[in-house]
Amino acid sequence: MYDFDTINDRSGSFSVKYDKRRELFGTEDLLPMWVADMDFKSPPEVVEAARKLCDIGVFGYSYRPESSIELFVKWVKKRHSWDIKPEWITSSPGIVATLPLAVRVFTEKGDKVLIQTPVYPPFHAAVKDTGRSLVFNTLINNNGYYTIDFEDFENKLKSGVKLFILCSPHNPIGRVWSRDELTQMGDLCVKYGVTIISDEIHSDLALYGNIHIPTASVSESISAHTLTAMAPSKTFNIAGMMNSVILTSSPKLLAAFNKELHTMRIESGNLFGHITMEAAYRYGENWLNELIPYLEGNIDYLYDIFCSELPYIKFRKPEASFLLWMDFRATGYTHQEVWERLVKVSKLGLNDGEAFGKEGNGFMRLNIAVPRSVLSEAAERFRIGFKK
Repeated sequence: MYDFDTINDRSGSFSVKYDKRRELFGTEDLLPMWVADMDFKSPPEVVEAARKLCDIGVFGYSYRPESSIELFVKWVKKRHSWDIKPEWITSSPGIVATLPLAVRVFTEKGDKVLIQTPVYPPFHAAVKDTGRSLVFNTLINNNGYYTIDFEDFENKLKSGVKLFILCSPHNPIGRVWSRDELTQMGDLCVKYGVTIISDEIHSDLALYGNIHIPTASVSESISAHTLTAMAPSKTFNIAGMMNSVILTSSPKLLAAFNKELHTMRIESGNLFGHITMEAAYRYGENWLNELIPYLEGNIDYLYDIFCSELPYIKFRKPEASFLLWMDFRATGYTHQEVWERLVKVSKLGLNDGEAFGKEGNGFMRLNIAVPRSVLSEAAERFRIGFKK
């Protein structure tokens, strides 16, 4: 029913992915497959909601309507089996903005903040740019399948960590954390009095039958220590609308976060963000249900090509998201040589793995949320640059 095969020309739309190629890669002659948005049109009802607003032609101050909150509560119940209350919910202009906001709210300068590397670059920046101290719990790479070093995790918490920023599902490795893993991490944070910020922006994009479990849904004690960040942005390809949903069952955490939002006068949100969020949660489920198998098909398509033709470039199929964490270490090239071959020979723009932490040396991140024909073109470019 929905069209994911049409190539949509995004050039000239102030797209970071397309219109900043020269700035980021030194050339415009390159197929960009990096930043985590999709090249598919959003659900038609979302597009129509934005169009109707444009027809009105007046873009004044706005607020998030109660109906939007009610739709989100129903969405989370249906998709993630989590009963939440409307009074737990507030907003933020995007989850990336939420990270430094939360760091400032729940820690003081010099405090220790724990992240699990390799992880999304804004996790690093949110801590460093606010004058806090980064503490790393490096994930264990078992032949491409990452697990948690719980002994190190607890030792780091013991060292005086005040805040833990969890990526769930994890970007870039694509893990959907199990209930046991979430329980163990959450219980340790409760034990040592550590607040959890759980970034769950990819929660609706679980793949291959995997089931995302919201961190705060695991137990009441963990919920009382957790601020959860969700959004329609990745799910429905509306990241540019700058709108996210922040929630916690803890009145104390919620009041502290809301105070910061009010201090910065950003609690009212974005008019188009509110309109498109409501349309997405009201009408977008069928679209999402067709998107998921299309993404899986893209992953399977590329996986088969790499296994048969480029076996020295490895990736494990992600359990969630449309991002592949690609291991180039067996190609015989250094990290810098891989980057240069991608840009100059393959003419492909990927995310540099080292931006996710030193553990990303030899890795690159690839975005497969593109029409299949574009992915076929990307596969041919990989062959040009790396086939031996």
